[in-house]
Amino acid sequence: MPAKTLPLSPAAAAPSRPALLPLGALAAGFGLALSPAMAQQTAPAAASAASAASASEPVVTLPTIRVKAEAAEPSGKQDYQATTTRIGKGKQELRDVPQSVTVVTEKLLDDRNIDTMKEALHQTAGISFQAAEGGEEDIRLRGFSLQSTGDIFIDGMRDPAFYERDSFNWDRLELLRGSASMLFGRGSTGGAVNQVTKQPQLSNDYEVSTTLGTGNYMRSTLDFNQRTGETTAVRINTMLTQADNYGNRIDNKGIAPTIKYGIGTDDELSVGLYHLENDTGIQYGLPWLTPGAGGGNYLWPTDARNYYGLASDYLRGGTTQGNVVHTHKFSDNSELRTAFRQARYTRDQRASAIRFRCVRNGAGVLPAGCVDAVNSDNFGDSTELTRSGGTGVQAKIMNMDTQYLQSDYSGKFKWGGLDHSVQAGGDYSHEQFENFGVSGTLVKPPTTVGSPNDGASIDEGARTVSLTRTFDMKALGVYVQDLVQVAPKWKVLAGLRLDKLDGRYHAIAAQGQPTTGTPPVANPCYVPANTRSQRDDSLWSKRFGVLYQPTATQSYHFSYGTSFNTSGDTYQYDPGTVNTPPESSRNIELGAKLDNARGDLSTRFAIFHTTKYNERNRDSETVNACNYVLSGERHAAGIEMDIIGRITPEWEVFGSYAFIPNAEVDSSSGAAGTEAQGSRPGLTPRHSGTIWTTYKVLPKWRIGGGLNARSADRPVGLAAGSAIVAPRYITGDLMTEFQASDVATFKLNVTNVTDEHYADMLYRGHYIPGKGRTVQLNMTLKF
Repeated sequence: MPAKTLPLSPAAAAPSRPALLPLGALAAGFGLALSPAMAQQTAPAAASAASAASASEPVVTLPTIRVKAEAAEPSGKQDYQATTTRIGKGKQELRDVPQSVTVVTEKLLDDRNIDTMKEALHQTAGISFQAAEGGEEDIRLRGFSLQSTGDIFIDGMRDPAFYERDSFNWDRLELLRGSASMLFGRGSTGGAVNQVTKQPQLSNDYEVSTTLGTGNYMRSTLDFNQRTGETTAVRINTMLTQADNYGNRIDNKGIAPTIKYGIGTDDELSVGLYHLENDTGIQYGLPWLTPGAGGGNYLWPTDARNYYGLASDYLRGGTTQGNVVHTHKFSDNSELRTAFRQARYTRDQRASAIRFRCVRNGAGVLPAGCVDAVNSDNFGDSTELTRSGGTGVQAKIMNMDTQYLQSDYSGKFKWGGLDHSVQAGGDYSHEQFENFGVSGTLVKPPTTVGSPNDGASIDEGARTVSLTRTFDMKALGVYVQDLVQVAPKWKVLAGLRLDKLDGRYHAIAAQGQPTTGTPPVANPCYVPANTRSQRDDSLWSKRFGVLYQPTATQSYHFSYGTSFNTSGDTYQYDPGTVNTPPESSRNIELGAKLDNARGDLSTRFAIFHTTKYNERNRDSETVNACNYVLSGERHAAGIEMDIIGRITPEWEVFGSYAFIPNAEVDSSSGAAGTEAQGSRPGLTPRHSGTIWTTYKVLPKWRIGGGLNARSADRPVGLAAGSAIVAPRYITGDLMTEFQASDVATFKLNVTNVTDEHYADMLYRGHYIPGKGRTVQLNMTLKF
């Protein structure tokens, strides 16, 4: 806010106690809050008082006091609508970002009772999920991968590990669509996800929230914000979530304390800790059910809540992170933000791959005792299931230590007669990865469809765990970007980044077997024990955009951006990847962001075309392909739109929709596990979207409801001729909220009201069903 000159009366000029030093700013705020009508009513009285005073007292002239006040950015909890973002390096107006950005605010997270990143991303269009190998956030956006190892961030810094991310410390979740390596380095073909954490504020606010629900679900969170000095505050967020969850248990704990110094001054320093522990069961997935002569689809006609894993199966992991952030403001329009993060990630997964016992092998032979292969005609409660066995190929045990240092300058100035908004900086990262293998043959007992959660278990402690491979990656990146106001209504953006990466891989134990097949032949994927591999890459990333902003409520953009993915994205090299250059991609987008006259309702539109070149398809089940196949090139093109904000003061809406009519594998190697040339890529639904709306029907009552939908879709990497398809679905959610007082609020949520059984995450061998009908009651206390 520009400086204002405020005349003060003699009384106001009198010395005051130190606690009243901000009184001038407070007076300025009250002055701004006065409506024109109030000003007209008070003006005559003020004039009369001034005349009376001049008749009886000499006039006292005081020096003017210039008060500078900056409006605080509204908390994400106040609305569904956001107006700024930090996902593009430095704080920016959303209208100045020439790419599509969708922001899921804390209020939407609370209204829909969203606990995890997967659930939060379901509130954005164009998102799909690969079931992968269990517990991994293999996200697809516009049909392209958003990897946990490269495309997920916390406050703009990479968060590169496999763990169940929780929402308890989020202020918002930001989703940037399209190629963005110029901003973040490796990855970001489909886009990037940024978790924005809650920060200390200069206030005393306390919130306790408890949720009880079906499946013996219990979640409790605490948000404690305490002002400890004139410019210092502490904020502590905690979480405890526990549930039986019909056998797929949940036991998660988290704490995030942060102290911030110099709030509102030229130098702000934030020191924080983040600790999250996950100890859950693991839903590895259900095998696709072949339709019989009577028709049907590929999904089980069973309760989605049924859990067929062992009681001894688990997914344990989490992270501990230390963060230090310093921001120096050179002026109101210029700052340097420097951040350092040290983090530790752990993961220990012991899972059961559920499969039908009565299926034909490669020679077309059924197991002993099977009359026919399982299909929808003979499927029933007595259908037998295996849970995998042997040495446990569904075991994944890994640790990761990371250090990140980045410094970002953002500033606005005039040069060459033009207004410039410059962002520039550099980042350094060091990631050390360890992978462990297990040995020990343990036979997993079978079960039947009619016996979910049977309590069977094995002794996972009997397995022997040993270190099998390590990966050490160092990366350095520098970038510069300039947004130039070239004319009153036109802005041009140009950015360039250089990344240098060094990956070193050590296969401590042998990877794979020397021979494969019958008769045996040399296995090209075999890596002998104590093999060391190394790869260096230097890559440029580009970003260009044009913005046309004829009014304060309209912004139109065109953008072009590139991205790359290195061969070591999953912290592993093998004979098929160590000599392979990075993938590359580019995104072209034409879009608009339009606001209503009040500024509290935003709509976003975009037409996009994304192409990925030299694409790898990595999959541990691919035969004779060294865990790597080159599928060549693919593209996806479509439209997206969002509508977010208030239609009326009582009526709020959040909607997101994507239509991708044109998606194709343009070139494919034809190797096993790749998608056929000319086919539509898997995990690229034509239609996907969500709509959620709430209405304040009475001063203390608010109701809400919404739909989530996705058209039919296919997994990635199906065998040639496979007809597997996940059918389309629509699910509905409801909410009722009662504000009993200024302190207490009660909220009832019903998710998937019709108890729809649908395929939420897809893999070529199985699918993971979406959450069945869930009822949850929440009580929130604010002090």
